Amino acid sequence: MDLKTTFQPYSESVMNILKLKTTLATTLITLMLPMVHAAPSVYPTGVTIYDPSKANPQYVIFSGADNKTHLIDMNGNEVKQWNFKGFPSAVIDPQLTGGIKGRVLLQLKEVDHANKLASAGNGLNNKTVGEIDWNGKTVWQWSGESKTDAAYQHHDIRRLANGNTLVLANLVHKVSGFKVPEVIDDVIYEVNAQGKTVWSWKASDHLNEFGFSQEQLKLVLDTQNPDYLHINNLAPIGPNQWFDAGDARFHPDNLIIDSRNANFIAIIDKATGKIVWTLGPNLPPINPKTANTVPRPVDQISGQHDAHIIPKGLAGAGNLLVFDNQGDAGYPSVQRGVISGSRVLEIDPIKKEIVWQYTASNSAQPDWAFFSSFISSARRLPNGNTLIDEGQNGRFFQVTPQGEIVWEYVSPYIGQAPNGKAKSNWVYRALPVPYSWVPETVTHSEKAVVPSSKLNF
Repeated sequence: MDLKTTFQPYSESVMNILKLKTTLATTLITLMLPMVHAAPSVYPTGVTIYDPSKANPQYVIFSGADNKTHLIDMNGNEVKQWNFKGFPSAVIDPQLTGGIKGRVLLQLKEVDHANKLASAGNGLNNKTVGEIDWNGKTVWQWSGESKTDAAYQHHDIRRLANGNTLVLANLVHKVSGFKVPEVIDDVIYEVNAQGKTVWSWKASDHLNEFGFSQEQLKLVLDTQNPDYLHINNLAPIGPNQWFDAGDARFHPDNLIIDSRNANFIAIIDKATGKIVWTLGPNLPPINPKTANTVPRPVDQISGQHDAHIIPKGLAGAGNLLVFDNQGDAGYPSVQRGVISGSRVLEIDPIKKEIVWQYTASNSAQPDWAFFSSFISSARRLPNGNTLIDEGQNGRFFQVTPQGEIVWEYVSPYIGQAPNGKAKSNWVYRALPVPYSWVPETVTHSEKAVVPSSKLNF
């Protein structure tokens, strides 16, 4: 008997079965990929969890997908609404308004004829930004430099202690070396009360300071996306122990920014305009074996938002807090896990170590249960909790330092989703508002909310 002849068909059959199993497995994984972060089609809205003994009591302000600005209390009651949208909306600290409460910075008007490059993710639809009082009356407004016809503000606007206002904006212009005919550049203006620009800064002047390798810089210059950096955050550093100890990089007047599309965070020296500190874009990959260990060196951030230095008086003061989306971003785009989620990271900016983090696993959930590939924010609260906006799902929640969710709210305000006709409750940023920043005539509710069993929904 010829053993080779006898067993050859059997060997081929085994190989065919193995190939079939491999094909089926690959197909299954491919089919699962778009489902990993799929949102439910039916979900509760309003406050779903509230433990008054553990949550920080406050208001929350946000611009809903309905293009209106909402101020809610701990039970999700809308205590105030303004018929303006914000990118973002923010209540101003009364210390910066001469003690007047309830002043709000937001967007007042859109342009009449949008630039062909305009989208929900940039400021090219934004004509006028301003300050309104509690009753919605405009008390200050700005529509751009004299050379432009609009503010083109996007992602951030901040009132300074000197009364001036920082505006993060876009500028469409030709920049030498880029393949696209015009870039959507990121610019910063400091504008005084009379509307005069007293300081400005342009991102394209500092391309060699952001930490790109030569190979990456070539990818930046060759990109087909004119919004090449997409800076989505601007904040003054503020008083901090690093500057007090002699580190001039952390001068309170310096500014911190982050680039969503290029995966870096940077500090701008206000006096010179130079970049004096960076984090990213090139960081080590996230190691699943150490991903929940702190402290550890900062690993790869991707598509991050809302980077800022935690103010004095709060837990973790002086550290960097950032919402790490883990969305598609980078030059080239960084590799991400199939079932990964977003993270909130607290980082020691001197050691560049993660000293605290929040992922869904901290709430005994799978990592993919907390995910927003774009937008979103995170802010430290007076009692040590952190307010997190999972923006693409319109969900805000407070977590304790241990990761317990002690307050949760899902926005009921529906509007058009970015880049399409679908409807969504997405929220760019949600900000905490102390009770003392709002007129005393406003009342609020603090009734405990115990979530119902999922089996009973």
